Amino acid sequence: MKQQNYNNHRKFYPPHHFIYLPLLILLELFGIYKIGNDPSNTLIWSLFSIVIFLLFYLAFMTRQHYALGLQNRMVVLEFRQRYFEIFNKRSDETVEKLRFDQIAALRFTHDDEFKELLYKALHENISGDEIKRSIKNWKADHLRI
Repeated sequence: MKQQNYNNHRKFYPPHHFIYLPLLILLELFGIYKIGNDPSNTLIWSLFSIVIFLLFYLAFMTRQHYALGLQNRMVVLEFRQRYFEIFNKRSDETVEKLRFDQIAALRFTHDDEFKELLYKALHENISGDEIKRSIKNWKADHLRI
C-alpha cells in the first residue's frame, strides 16, 4: 500500500464490498423489476426481494456490529496505552472527556502532534475529522478494517 494519509486511510474488503454486496443489490433490483413485469408471479418475486433484502441487511449489520465493536474497544485500549507511555499516568479522566471519533482520529498522529491535538480535542472540542485534517505527519494504521 502506498503511504497512508487522510485521503486513502479507509480500507475495503473486496469480496464483501465489491462482489457480495453489489450482487445482492443487483438481485434486489432484479426482484423489484420482476414484481412489476411478471404479474403472474408477483408473490414469488415479492418474497424473493424480501429474502434478498434480509440477506443484505444481515450481512451489512453483522459485519459492522462485530468487527467495528471489537475494533473500537481496541482503539480505546491503544489510546490508553499510548497516553500512559507519553504522559506516564492513567488516562481514565481524559478518555471520559473525549468522544470516540476524537480518540480514533488521534491514532493517526505522531507523538509530537498527539499532545497538541489532544489539547485541542479536550479544550476546543474539535471533531475527529478536524483532528485528521490537522495532522501534518500522518501515522498510518494498516490494521483497521
